[in-house]
Amino acid sequence: MAIFALQNVRISGIASVVPKRVISNIEDCHPALQPERERLVRNIGILNRRIMRDWECFSDYALVAAEAMIKQLGWAKEDVDALIVVTQSPDYLLPSTAIILQDRLGLSSKTIAFDINLGCSGFPFGIHVIGSMIASGSIRKALLVIGDKSASMKSPLFSDAASVTALEFDQRAKPMYFDLNSDGSGFKAIYKPVGGHREPYATQHSIPVANNNGLLTWPDEVILDGPEIMNFSISTVPKVVMGLLEFANVKKEEIDYFIFHQANKMINETIRKKLDIPIEKVPSTLLNFGNTSSASLPLTITVEMAKELNNQSKKVLGCGFGVGLSWGTFIADIDNAICPPLIEF
Repeated sequence: MAIFALQNVRISGIASVVPKRVISNIEDCHPALQPERERLVRNIGILNRRIMRDWECFSDYALVAAEAMIKQLGWAKEDVDALIVVTQSPDYLLPSTAIILQDRLGLSSKTIAFDINLGCSGFPFGIHVIGSMIASGSIRKALLVIGDKSASMKSPLFSDAASVTALEFDQRAKPMYFDLNSDGSGFKAIYKPVGGHREPYATQHSIPVANNNGLLTWPDEVILDGPEIMNFSISTVPKVVMGLLEFANVKKEEIDYFIFHQANKMINETIRKKLDIPIEKVPSTLLNFGNTSSASLPLTITVEMAKELNNQSKKVLGCGFGVGLSWGTFIADIDNAICPPLIEF
């Protein structure tokens, strides 16, 4: 069981960026599909989504978020020791997006920069990777860049976003607690079969085929096994949440906010009810931002909690779960962090 405690690590700030372009799941679909979409919106809880322009990359938004975070904190760029990018939407297959961003941001060539290929669970994993480096004493200040370009006109679930979390060494910081897990036997629950070395992209993958409902799909799209994802989420998340609370010796009532990956309304409401958490302690951004993959936890913090975190201390439990299958949970005291308002780009 991968369960840990980290000392001397502080979350100093969180900045999030979304596209200005808003897509409505009801108004921006074919009129014949609107009744079905209305039922779908009631079930998944996603009305509006944000979508990047075709020529934009996730890193373009990450750059804006990182610049804003560095400026708000008053950090000198030469003092940023590490830049870790968690994404499934790299600029190129190689090199890593982190190294490209290191140069675009004007950071020192001594900055540690690399990518982590994770989706919905990426925020807890990324915080732990950077936190471990800081706790070891090897670095003092670092940026976690996270998010994806995953929105499309066809899928009613996904939305685009980028977020940057600043972490630094602080001997006064309260411990952070983590529980990180993986189960590759379920990788086909959420996967994109075409485009890697196992099945390289070829001409036939650009030809749409009709599914069982008569709708056209493309072979290179992400495949989602809805029932499997639902079963995995509602059976796994409550157990790991309670397990980490026990490990950290923290009572459920002591947590100010529970931040869950914004999967969909059915999944998240089932998890909340199984854990018997008051709805006011579980902020959600599903309605107007959809499923933003790895950025969903920091985006929700930015949208729903920024004002409180700017001048207060809050004990937060965050849990990301999904593609992999992979799931990660953390408990952290976020104390007077710098959280600028959501940036639209």
